[in-house]
Amino acid sequence: MLYQLHEMQRSFLNPLMQWAEASSKLFSNPVSPLAHTPFSQRIAAGYELMYRLGKDYEKPAFGLDYTPVKGKTKDARIIEDVALQKPFCRLIHFRKDLSDKDMRALKQPTVLLVAPLSGHHSTLLRDTVRGLLPEHDVYITDWTDARMVPVSEGPFHLDDYIFYVQEFIRLLGPDVHVISVCQPTVPVLAAISLMASAKDPKLPKTMTMMGGPIDPRKSPTQVNNLATEKKFSWFENTVIYPVPPNYPGFGRKVYPGFLQHAGFIAMNPGRHAQSHREFYMHLVTGDDEPADSHRKFYDEYNAVLDMPAEYYLDTIKTVFQDFSLPQGTWKVGGQLVRPQDITTVALFTVEGELDDISGAGQTQAAHELCSGIPAEMQQDFVAPGAGHYGIFSGRRWREVICPKIGEFIRKHG
Repeated sequence: MLYQLHEMQRSFLNPLMQWAEASSKLFSNPVSPLAHTPFSQRIAAGYELMYRLGKDYEKPAFGLDYTPVKGKTKDARIIEDVALQKPFCRLIHFRKDLSDKDMRALKQPTVLLVAPLSGHHSTLLRDTVRGLLPEHDVYITDWTDARMVPVSEGPFHLDDYIFYVQEFIRLLGPDVHVISVCQPTVPVLAAISLMASAKDPKLPKTMTMMGGPIDPRKSPTQVNNLATEKKFSWFENTVIYPVPPNYPGFGRKVYPGFLQHAGFIAMNPGRHAQSHREFYMHLVTGDDEPADSHRKFYDEYNAVLDMPAEYYLDTIKTVFQDFSLPQGTWKVGGQLVRPQDITTVALFTVEGELDDISGAGQTQAAHELCSGIPAEMQQDFVAPGAGHYGIFSGRRWREVICPKIGEFIRKHG
């Protein structure tokens, strides 16, 4: 019933939030007489804060319309093409609007960016894509909100995630470079391991793994502790709910996005409360730039999706409770996952010094597991002062990490 109650609350709040938004504009728009009354800025700020705390956040757009291109004096227009449509994912190609001749002349490496399926939409990696576009031909996995997938499409397990990744690699291979951010580092390593064991000719050239739980036993964080302290049955009985009738996925069991969002907030409630207090003061004092930055961040952060229950529960058990990958016990479709079988794919791991989601050493563990990769084809980097989000967005990503990944790809491409 919890999902149904949430939908009822959302329906009740929607007109109230529309009223709050309209009231905020009445007290802030220069053409409105109310904007010139005493305390109008404070009243407008209060209404906008109320609106943003209660509104429903839809999936944002990537909004990447143009990109500079190395070797070109003029920015290239970006066209979002769907390279492959699957029930639970779209493979999006950020195609540069250039002639085939120009693209061949640029010789840009093809990059498959595997986005997390862990609550947020793939647009969370907007800055990651923006940084890669000038020198790379970029594709990204755009995972579908499970509440929008009819039950007739069947379940979606962690194994299915792996099979999707393999299909995308084969579609773009064999000269593709795979970058995985956070959660997908584990299934991506499994996908490439299985391809290597089968001597698949479409193996990628490189795999870059960023801030992921390859071995969550190392420097466990609050996220890891939750998964180990609670029994598996707790997750089955506490966070899994059927999709209500007003969505195409009616009846599908999911881990609802609104519960995930509550978990995100609960990890750092003080930080979020302080951020909203500062937002209110920026509105009152007319500091437009920091207020707009707050809006952009929370437009993304508050937009969440439902995860398929099978996939979520598989991940909890396989990755965070049984540690099947580092233990060497993980089987996918009856085949053992053996990272040591990878010998020709170069490996680059990236961690943030202050990452409080994937602790220190969790991603670096991939090097020990991939013992068959020659030392000269392995590289590791710990970004000083970077938290989890800082390794794939923001100034450190743009100025330090992205150039290092580009150099690694060129070296092994």
